[in-house]
Amino acid sequence: MATIKEESSNKIFGGWQKVYSHESAELGCSMKFGVFVPPQAESGPVPVIYWLSGLTCNEQNFITKAGSQQHAAKHGFLVVAPDTSPRGCNIEGEEESWDFGTGAGFYVDATAEKWKKHYRMYSYVTKELPAVIAANFNVESDKTGIMGHSMGGHGALICAFKNPDQYKSVSAFAPICNPINCPWGVKALTGYLGDEDKDAWKKYDACELVKKYNGPPLEIFVDQGKSDNFLTQGQLLPDNLVNACTLAGVPIVMRLQEDYDHSYYFISTFIGEHFDHHAKFLKA
Repeated sequence: MATIKEESSNKIFGGWQKVYSHESAELGCSMKFGVFVPPQAESGPVPVIYWLSGLTCNEQNFITKAGSQQHAAKHGFLVVAPDTSPRGCNIEGEEESWDFGTGAGFYVDATAEKWKKHYRMYSYVTKELPAVIAANFNVESDKTGIMGHSMGGHGALICAFKNPDQYKSVSAFAPICNPINCPWGVKALTGYLGDEDKDAWKKYDACELVKKYNGPPLEIFVDQGKSDNFLTQGQLLPDNLVNACTLAGVPIVMRLQEDYDHSYYFISTFIGEHFDHHAKFLKA
């Protein structure tokens, strides 16, 4: 069994919000992740949802700001919230900017020499962490959903498209939909993957991946605030995702929410409806 260490535990809505640490083989460092254990887990295995956070976040942002626990408790979901990057790897330059390096792993497996040993968030989220969860918690691993915000929304979408048999449901808040065509994405993909092979970038772009999706039926559910400053700056490009999904025949619900921004105030307003979306597929 994978060894994990409990760092904190708080009773909430009949369940427990916990934080654990473990030594990650994929990332080569100690990592923390949040786990909400619903009361239903005491009597049998429960579905599991992974939440992927955005730039500058760690495992704390979602579990303290989103108000997710009451909804997870209602549906009986175990919710896992990992950190967004390796920590303390002492790589030159990893602390220089807020949108690259620490807190900005972008859910890719780096191939650039400088980053490839530690920056393997894609494999961490899709392989190592699910194995840790399955070994330590009472979950139905065949009933797994994934959701996220901003950079993490990008992560949730690509994980779902790249692993059609692993995730039964997916949703996102203000995702970076088309990273090969936005400043954040170009910076991250250039840094982690290099710029010699731009085709390699497409392996981590939801708009490109959905074109080749041939797995089980998947319904994409996205909320986007209309007053999100990153929307107007061209970082998120939701229209590109809608167009790509439409052309690919993959159902998508893209809701534009009047006056809402990019913050956790926005997320906490609609998080319950996202859990309802996942329940349609994880509790069927």
